[in-house]
Amino acid sequence: MLSTKPSNAFIAASWVALLAGLAAFIIGLWNAHMQLNEKGYYFAVLMYGLFAAISLQKSVRDQLEGIPVTSIYYGLSWFSTLLAIALLVVGLWNATLLLSEKGFYAMVFALSLFAAIAVQKNTRDAHGRTPESAAEPS
Repeated sequence: MLSTKPSNAFIAASWVALLAGLAAFIIGLWNAHMQLNEKGYYFAVLMYGLFAAISLQKSVRDQLEGIPVTSIYYGLSWFSTLLAIALLVVGLWNATLLLSEKGFYAMVFALSLFAAIAVQKNTRDAHGRTPESAAEPS
């Protein structure tokens, strides 16, 4: 079988992107002139989005590899990912922030979600997970 292990450069780039995205988002919130409940909302949306995106990536990949995934979990993964994005959009749409700040949060959110998916993919690929190895007892 063809090796699907990621290169060290891609692993490092994925981690750097994730950490940069998280750090930028959190530093942006820390320095923002908004109420603490608003900061909490954006932080919660970020954490929810990261979890949802990783869950979606895992369920899509499992299906592609022939690993059983229930339709309810698959659907909830899609719904959660789209809901996290929608919550961020609604929050930014109604926020009293400059357009540049809104763009900053949107782009860093997208970077963080993409990087989290890449890190999860790399972690899975680095362990050589295949449908055959998934069926073997650990």
